[in-house]
Amino acid sequence: MAKKKIAKKKVEPVFLEFKGFLSFLILHEVSINSLTGKDLAKKIGARKGATLTAGTIYPALKKLRAKKLVKYKRFGRNKVYYLTEVGEKTLEEQYKIFSRYFYGLKKFIKRKNL
Repeated sequence: MAKKKIAKKKVEPVFLEFKGFLSFLILHEVSINSLTGKDLAKKIGARKGATLTAGTIYPALKKLRAKKLVKYKRFGRNKVYYLTEVGEKTLEEQYKIFSRYFYGLKKFIKRKNL
């Protein structure tokens, strides 16, 4: 009697494409507080120990807006970005993925005093 092969359903991964984790960091920072692109550049730049430019932040924000993860409200000339409901759910999934990836590594990571 020949064994029948059971076709496996292809499962698409549930993650965003990250370029240096910038999208994740933007979602994380905006989840804490609504921020302008300039404020995001300062906060994320300080975290990375670098100066971020508009050419770094705004293309990432544009992609996140296209995926409906963030929106903005205008206040004069400033756009203040905030998470959408989809963005909140996506960020929660990202936290879970990061937890799985990096679980158990905390004890091996030495933090440099800044």
